[in-house]
Amino acid sequence: MDSSRPSDHVSNETNVVSPEIGVVGWLRWIWRSLTSMRTALILLLLLAAAAIPGSVYPQRSADPNGVTSYFQQNPDLAKFLDSIQLFDVYSSVWFSAIYILLFISLIGCVVPRAIVHAKAMASNPPATPKVLQRMPSYLVGKAKKSSRENILVDAAQLLKKERYRVVVDVDSISAERGYLRETGNLLFHISLIGVLVAVGFGGAFSYSGQRLLVEGDTFVNNLAGYDSFSPGAFFNENNLPPFSMTLDKFEIAFDNNTAHKGNTGTPIDFRATVSTKLTPGSAPVTSVIRVNEPLELPGTKVYLTGNGYAPVVAFSDKQCKTLPSGVRIIQGPFAYQGAVPYLPQDANYTSLGVIKLPDAKPNQYGVLSFFYPTAGQLPTGALTSIYPAAISPQSSLLTLNVYEGNLGLDSGIPSNVFSLATHGLKQLSGGKTGVAPVKLYVKGNAENLPNHMGCVAFTDLKRFASLDIDYNPGQGWVLLFALLALGGLILSLLVPRRRVWVKRTEDGVEVAALARGDDPALERIVKEIAEELGLKAKSSKKEADA
Repeated sequence: MDSSRPSDHVSNETNVVSPEIGVVGWLRWIWRSLTSMRTALILLLLLAAAAIPGSVYPQRSADPNGVTSYFQQNPDLAKFLDSIQLFDVYSSVWFSAIYILLFISLIGCVVPRAIVHAKAMASNPPATPKVLQRMPSYLVGKAKKSSRENILVDAAQLLKKERYRVVVDVDSISAERGYLRETGNLLFHISLIGVLVAVGFGGAFSYSGQRLLVEGDTFVNNLAGYDSFSPGAFFNENNLPPFSMTLDKFEIAFDNNTAHKGNTGTPIDFRATVSTKLTPGSAPVTSVIRVNEPLELPGTKVYLTGNGYAPVVAFSDKQCKTLPSGVRIIQGPFAYQGAVPYLPQDANYTSLGVIKLPDAKPNQYGVLSFFYPTAGQLPTGALTSIYPAAISPQSSLLTLNVYEGNLGLDSGIPSNVFSLATHGLKQLSGGKTGVAPVKLYVKGNAENLPNHMGCVAFTDLKRFASLDIDYNPGQGWVLLFALLALGGLILSLLVPRRRVWVKRTEDGVEVAALARGDDPALERIVKEIAEELGLKAKSSKKEADA
């Protein structure tokens, strides 16, 4: 026999054969692995990492025009990114998989812990250990003979005042407090589940739509009224509230009082005045929408997200008519007439607009146009806007570069209304053509187009507002659960979990304390209890260890 082994050692020379784990065993192992706190933390980190592409690449749900532009600028890369759903991150298969696994993992973690915690709160504090000297904080003292008999009663009253749960035994007291720490921890994790449920519920039944409104235009809340629309998975068109909205006026207040600080022309307020009708027969109600002050309507909110100028232009196939006074005017019939939204390109609202005329005679053509609210020149001679507001009709300049050719609108392929595909078109004015761009001033003279293509006039100047109509039934619940999670986290961090024992022995009275985790206040608590009980200290934990 090997002398290094104990005498009762049993040697087994045969090979150990592990039992088959089976399907049930594998399922149990997968469930335990998935519902561990380590897995939940890993999935939470993965969810945060998976959300990063949603802020890097434009999303169809929030910026459909950005996705279209990305496809135009990077066609090959965009196809690959779209194949792995990077333009629909938050509804993608892989993001949803992480989301659902995290949801299951948190439930599997929290529910058993909640049951154990409920049983612990209903049970008594643990019995007093036989050897209290092993506790991290310990003190033994001597009580007066007159108070020795009542020392446990006094200790129980003292600890109850400090909100300890107290159990009195024959010669000892066991007390415990700090269950709110675990309660807060559970509240935090339950609230995380609540946030996930609220986000999922809100995303499923929500919708978000965008509409650009020019002053005087009316929006009716139906699918045909939106420029772009992103519904949730369970969205029902019949649930759209039947309201209408008219943009009466859009105003911007500019800072003109701090020129010495270089703030001239800085916008300080945006106001969209709208008239809304909740039902077709109701009276219109006038409201003002600001950047951080959305309009709240039943079942939806309307946000102001952008703005710009919308010059009103008219195009005719006929040449301009010159009056005896020398003034040129436009005459019908018109190939196009209306307000055109122009997208701002800089802080002074130098704006770019595109006009497409597929019905023009004899040939269709497109116009790439720039608008300058207050026109000026750069040192290079190029035009620019020197102030964001239109100071006067003589300062608001519109320039037009004309492109003749097939615009491709009859092919059935959708195109961006804010861009003009100039490939294959013949440029007739501007650029390197040698023909100056057509220049127009608001309510000024009409001008003839190159190649005798007709006449154009700048008849009026309006503004437009970009509105986001949003509905998400889970937003309030997300806020509620987020606040509960914050409260639970604060409780779990600030509330200490402690156990205190007071034991009467033949040599004196022992006081000991134990905490879950590091608690620098333990020594002080033991000393304070001893002082309140009138104990004369004989030795402490440090002296006992020495």
